[in-house]
Amino acid sequence: MDTTEPSGFETLRIEAPAPGVARIVLDRPEARNAQNLAMLYELNTAFDRAVADPGVRAIVLAASGPHFSSGHDLRERLGETPRPRTVGTWSGFDAPGAEGRFAHEQEVYLQMTRRWRELSKPTIAAVHGQCIAGGLMLAWACDLIVAAEDARFRDPVVAMGVLGVEWFAHPWELGPRKAKELLFLAESWTADEAHRLGMVNRVVPRERLDETVLEMAVRIAAMPTLAVRLAKEAVNRSVDIMGQSNAIDAAFGLHHVCHAHNMLRFGLPVDPAGLPEALRPKPPQA
Repeated sequence: MDTTEPSGFETLRIEAPAPGVARIVLDRPEARNAQNLAMLYELNTAFDRAVADPGVRAIVLAASGPHFSSGHDLRERLGETPRPRTVGTWSGFDAPGAEGRFAHEQEVYLQMTRRWRELSKPTIAAVHGQCIAGGLMLAWACDLIVAAEDARFRDPVVAMGVLGVEWFAHPWELGPRKAKELLFLAESWTADEAHRLGMVNRVVPRERLDETVLEMAVRIAAMPTLAVRLAKEAVNRSVDIMGQSNAIDAAFGLHHVCHAHNMLRFGLPVDPAGLPEALRPKPPQA
């Protein structure tokens, strides 16, 4: 079975590939599945629907096109796109200065990622192609990550004058030394390297990615529901007791020190030298 729900979403679709399994597919291939506001709020709604559906017992997060996600859509400017209803606890998104940006990133990056990590149903990320910056956040929010052999993982945000992505789980996913290497050098890591470090559960040929993830989801969906949910809760709470939640909150504050510094120095929340050429501000015409 492989049916697609007519959900009305513009940036993703929901599929039912097997009984008990919901498959949420990022669907902005023309933008390499860059995450604009519309995608983030639609993804939040899609997760909520899957959690609320008693027939869904496992959730897969996948992507269409050649890449999982190129990260946050840096072409989208704050205030230029209407914001859907607030889902978190923050407000003041249009406030001037650092206040508005802090509120915006609290909701769409920090609080949403935390919500997705806390979903009461098990989640599996199926990653292929590029998984960059904000793409890492989506994958890290999931309980399991299965990567195709062509998957590449990268957080180049230090090159943009910021310490790393907002969901700063790097030390927990990679260990402190390798986290620093990923951040300091901004290199692209292979699926095999990610697997060796324990960030990825399995690496499979690209043509077997969907099949492998679906097989895992079906097996999980057949498990006793409460036992799976409480196993997830026990692992998450163990990591929180070790300090992950507080550490991510602390790093988020430092993240915004970087934004404020860059605004004072460059008039942008990031260092333009670290942006892709197409996104750098154009010099004034003579």
